[in-house]
Formats: sequence, structure tokens, C-alpha cells
Amino acid sequence: MEGRLWGHGEAGSIYDYIQVAAFSIDADGLISQWSDRAAEFFGVSAEEVVGCDPVTTFAPRELWRSGRERMGEILAGKEWVGTAPYRDSDGEERVAELYLMPAQGPDGRAGVVCMAVDLRKLRTIETELAASEAVFGQAPTGFVLFDREGRIQRVNDSFAEALGVGAADLTGLTVRELMSPKDANRLGRALEEVLLTGDPVVDLHFAGELPSRPGRRRWSISLYRLLSAADRPMGVAGQVVDVTGRARAEREAASARRSLALLNEASGHIGSTLDLETTARELLDVTVPGFCDVATVDLYNAVLTADAEGRRVDDGDGTGELRRVASASTVHHDGAPTPAAEVGGAFCYPPRSPYAKALRTGRSLTLIGPGNPDPNPLIHSAVVVPMVAREKVLGLVQLSRAKGSEPFDTRDVAIATELVARAAVCIDNARLYRREHERALILQRSLLPPGNPAASGLEIACRYRPAGSGTEVGGDWFDVIPLPGNRTALVVGDVMGRGLRAAVAMGQLRTAVRTLAMLDLDPAEVLTQLDEIARGLSADPESDDGQSAELYLATCVYAVYDAVTRRCTIANAGHLPPVVVDPAGGDAPALMLDVPEGLPLGVGGEPFEEVVVDLPDGALFGLYTDGLVESRTHQLEEGLSALRSALSGPQRPLEALCDQLLTELDPHHGEDDIALLMARVHALPSNSVGDWVLPSAPTSVARARELACGWLLACGLDELVDTVELLVSELATNALRHGRGDIRVRLLRDSVLVCEVWDNGYAQPRQRRARDTDEGGRGLQLVSLLADRWGSRRTPNGKAVWFELAVPTAP
Repeated sequence: MEGRLWGHGEAGSIYDYIQVAAFSIDADGLISQWSDRAAEFFGVSAEEVVGCDPVTTFAPRELWRSGRERMGEILAGKEWVGTAPYRDSDGEERVAELYLMPAQGPDGRAGVVCMAVDLRKLRTIETELAASEAVFGQAPTGFVLFDREGRIQRVNDSFAEALGVGAADLTGLTVRELMSPKDANRLGRALEEVLLTGDPVVDLHFAGELPSRPGRRRWSISLYRLLSAADRPMGVAGQVVDVTGRARAEREAASARRSLALLNEASGHIGSTLDLETTARELLDVTVPGFCDVATVDLYNAVLTADAEGRRVDDGDGTGELRRVASASTVHHDGAPTPAAEVGGAFCYPPRSPYAKALRTGRSLTLIGPGNPDPNPLIHSAVVVPMVAREKVLGLVQLSRAKGSEPFDTRDVAIATELVARAAVCIDNARLYRREHERALILQRSLLPPGNPAASGLEIACRYRPAGSGTEVGGDWFDVIPLPGNRTALVVGDVMGRGLRAAVAMGQLRTAVRTLAMLDLDPAEVLTQLDEIARGLSADPESDDGQSAELYLATCVYAVYDAVTRRCTIANAGHLPPVVVDPAGGDAPALMLDVPEGLPLGVGGEPFEEVVVDLPDGALFGLYTDGLVESRTHQLEEGLSALRSALSGPQRPLEALCDQLLTELDPHHGEDDIALLMARVHALPSNSVGDWVLPSAPTSVARARELACGWLLACGLDELVDTVELLVSELATNALRHGRGDIRVRLLRDSVLVCEVWDNGYAQPRQRRARDTDEGGRGLQLVSLLADRWGSRRTPNGKAVWFELAVPTAP
């Protein structure tokens, strides 16, 4: 072993370590030769000892006699091995082991060749060698020694047993005779590098199969260079450890970590919105490519309609109509990605297919190898997982892995089931939300004016944009209400809060606004009454103490525009101010009207104020909700400034202007509902109004008929003369009989003809059924019979009774 380990007889290696000295004795028993090693060993030079008696020179006096006898025996031809005390070069007393061997010189005379070894050094190296041998032979891990040519010099029993080959059969083999060419090249390069540089290689992994042990094994090899005492490379030692179990445990631990990370990612990513399709895509974002290579999500059509639920487990045969809502693939074929399955298509699975079975039972199924019905030849493993939430099957998720990936195992199926279960809950929540959202939208849209409503003296364009599908429906609304006397009420409001209850509250308030508007109340009075109604909505009728169960607050702007005077009276209940653009200055800037803000409806306790503004011909008047100018990403003032900038400049068509505002001011993807109402003033022609004030005298009735008929003839409305003459006579007579003060007659021509008779009496006329014996009471019946509409309204100093007639169309 020493020859193999320590370098083929290299001088100055082991002998330096154990301190060996040599000298010779001639036939006379005197020292004849003294080596340099002996001089160093004993601390005595050759000049001092050559020719001297070794017994009397080195042995104690009491041993001289026995020493001479031994010397005689050796000279007579007998070898001797024993120990003897001596002093080394430092004067320290030591014990040397002596080897005395008979020899014969060139003259034929007998002599002795002597070798002396320090006994303590010898015992030390023997102990170290014994320990090394024990470690090498008894270690449970494999050890192998390579010489400088890369041949195996020695292996221990553990290494030989791991390979299933005898240790003797391995001696002298190279790695190319023991391993596959690929692994042999890899290990051979590592041996050369370690022998050349001295840098160890740690944990070099190899895998393969052994005849003696079933299954694929993995080994870890660490290599380090062996040096002689003179620091000369002697070979490479390797430690080999079977890490098959450790590698399996590491793979399982890594798989568990990946699974946990995947589930954590799913928790943070899936369900970020309340949209069915988005949630399905989020599931695929998590699974492809991190968990599988191809994935699809199919949902029952009933789930997508939001009005219906999924199917109960074990209900039916799993063949209901589904629709593919999401698909993803990373599989490449001939250098190009394989097209993902078409999204949006409807289909049914065959009754006996594994897909139908999964839908029917609500349990996951694994499809592997030839049993996989996927037509894509690149797919070799698939699992189908039903989406089950609240004991209802919503659809099916198919996850597939391509060739080259590990097939799905039991752990993978469990992970897939958990991922799909989480997504199923989110999709079911999205379904429930979509149902409520669509119902609220239907309710909300049913309460908004259809199309662009018409108004006297105004061109109107309006827009309503609900919030994006990730949020609940809001309570924004707008309305355009025609009022008597060529007046129009413009309303925009916003119920605070979201959801179906907010939409219902909006509908109640809108209905109340329309009712109050027909009473011809001032804008401030309308808001006061609305405030009472809002507070009534907040009260819980089932509460014993009458306390509010849920507070309903709303903001609202109510404006009344008079087309004759071009005056607009405005009152505000906590809403954003109206915006006006005056065209008189060309590229005039948009201005926010200074209207007292007031408190929101439902707060109560404070009166509302109103302001009156004159709107010139061509002026632009706008009402809007906060969704147009405010979001989480920018402050309200920034949005208002952007609105003013967008409205300033040359005039544009009103419809195009509304579209531009929604495009420029709503870049945040529908965070809130938007209601927008824009009106442009168009002054009535000068000949469209006839207005006269007559004294309270009997002759005024005839004068009113004369003035009205003359005005109609001048306007070319000859067909209406007879009817208007009769109805004006009735109303003027009633004003003279039941009213006070002067009588005012006003005719307004726009899309219809309106006739108003004003007086200073506050008593409102009431139509009644006249009896056969009554002399009066039939005038209002006649008005109701001949007019298209009629009514009365309050004025600042009394009342005005009015009727409408359709304007004849030109032939």
C-alpha cells in the first residue's frame, strides 16, 4: 500500500517523515560508514564516529557487554532487531528501533548494515495508517483512489457494494470503462482539473441505473488531490455518496415549496375583479406555464347568463352546454406556438367521456398516456378538474402537460383541485355580482330619459356610462323635464353608495323630482322637498325607535331654463358646480358657476339657495357627476381643470363634444358611474312670442281674442285661429271673473303652440262636472276637450292657466 499511496519510491518522502538513519560497521566492529541522515539523527558528524566502536559510543556503559555479544552474533551472520536508547541532535533522550543486518564487503570480510528509526515517529505513523485504513474500509460512504493516469488504485467495500462489483475487479479500471461516455467525459475532465489545479470539486452529481439495484440512482462525488510529503501530486481521492433518497426528498420539498408559492400567488392574483372572464384568465395566468403547459376554462352557459346557477353534483349526465371562456398554451410545434383552443365557442361533452364524468361527479380525473383523448400529439398528460362552489358545478378546467414535462402525480392533482376550487369561489361570487349588477343596470337605465330628449330653446346631448364590471352599479342619474311656458328642468344627481339599493334610491328620488317639477316649484323648494324624501328613505319602517337603518345621501343640481327670457334658475344640494361656456368671446374659457353648494339631500337642517343667470344665444351649459372629474389617481381640482380645458375653445357639435369629454376625462377604466348632460342655448325667433297685458275690464276679453287671432294669422297658423279664439276667450273670461289685477296673454310658438293667460289670483282652477241646471262650469271642460294639454302653474304674483296645441305641419 505504501508504494501505491506515496509515489513509486520518490526520495525524501516517507523517510523524511519517520526519520531513518543508516550506517555500516566493518568486520572489526568499528563504524566504517556514516550517512548524513545518521549525522542528523544522532547529532554526531562522520569525523567524530567513523572508526569508533558503536557500542561504547552510543550505548550506556552498563550495556557495553551485552552489546558486544550481540555485535559478535551479527558479525557471525545473525540478524537482529531491537530497541536502544539514544540522544538526538537536540540532546533529548529517545528510543530508536535498530535493524542490524549482516553484510559482506568487496574484500569478502563480514560487516553489518544498520538502520535506525525513531520509535515514537514510527508508532505515530502506524497509528495514523491504521486509522486511515479503518476509515477507508469501514466508512458507509464509498471511497475511491485514482492514480495520476486516472486509473482506480483502490476502492472500499461500500463503493464496491454500491456498484454491485467486487473491489478487486475495479482495480486498474478507468472511468471510461465504468460509466457511460457522457458521464465518463464529465468525470474525466473533473479528475484532470483537480490533479492539475488542486482545487477540489464538491458535490458533482451523476445519475444512472445499476444491475444490482432496481430504479434510477443518483450519486454525489467529491474529488480532492493527494500530495506526498514533498508536496508532489500522487493522485485523486474521491468520496461517493448515494443521494437518491436525498434527491427525492429535495424534489419533494422543492415541489412542496413550489406548490405553496403557487397557492400563495393564486390567493393574491385570482379574484382581483368581479368579472367572470377576467377571473378565468387569472387562473390561467397562475397555472401556465408555472404548473402546466396548456389550460382551458369552460363554464356552463347558465352561469354566464348570471340569472341561473350551476348544476348540483350528481345532477344530470354532465352533458350540458358549456362555453370556453379562457385558454392558454406554451406548447410549440415546429418552432411556433400551438394555437390555443378557440375562446367563445359553445359545445357539449359526450355523455361517456371523462369530461362529462368529472362534471357529473364533481371529482377530478387524471388522463395519462394513450388514454388521453386530447388530439394534440404533443400532450402526454392531462387532468380535468370540475369547478365546484357551494355544491354547484359551474364548469370544467383542463390542465395539460407536454412531452418532456413530468406527468401529473397525486400531489399535482391535489394542487390543481385546490387552485380550481379557489377560482370557483371567485367565479361564483362574480356570477352573483353580475346578476345583481345587471339587474341594477336594467333598473337604472329604465329610469333614464330615452335617447336625447327635446327641450324648447335648447339643443341637448346626454351620456350615461356605468362603472366598469369590477365595481357595483352606482346611483347616478340625469333628467330633462319639460315644464309649462317653454321652460325645461335640467337635473343631475348622484346617490352616495353603490349596489342595487343605491339604484333603487336613485329611482325613487328621480320619480320624486319629476313629481315636484310638475308642481312648478322653485328649484330651492324642489330640493327642500327632496331632502325630506331622502330622509324618509333612510328611516327603517320596521325599527321600533324610528332610527335610521341605512343613511341615504345624495347630491343634486336642479336648474330651470326659461326659453323666452333665456334665464336659468339653479339650486345645488352638495353637487359639483355647473359649467358654462359663453361664446361671445370666440375661444372663450369655460367657467364654473358660483352656485351655493348646499348640503347633500338627506342631511337636513339647512335651507337651499338659488341663483339666476342669463345665458346668451349659443352658450353651453353642462351638468355632470363626479365620476367624470375625480378618481383615485388624481384630485378633484385636477379633474375640474381638465374639464374646463376640454370645453374651452371653438364650438363643436354637441354629440361629438360629449364623446370627446368621455374619452379625455375618463382614462381610469370606469372607476365610477358617469352622468353627463350638455345643453346649448338656441334663442327663440323674435316672432315666436306674442305677449300682451290687458286691464281687468270686460272689453279685455274681446281684445285678447283679437290680438291672439291677429298674431296667429301673421305667423301663418290660420288652422288654429278658431280653436285658439274660443279657448283664449274662456281663459280670459275666467281670469276676469276669478282673478285680480291685469290680465296677461302670452302665445309661444316652438314645437307646439302654447297659450298662457296670467292673473294675480292665487286660487288654482279646478275642472268639475257641471250639472244640466248649472249656468257655468263648462269652460275648463271645453279647454280639456279641445287642447292637447292644459294646466296651471304658479307665478311670482299669482297664476297662469295654459293650454297646448300641435302646430300643423307644412304640406
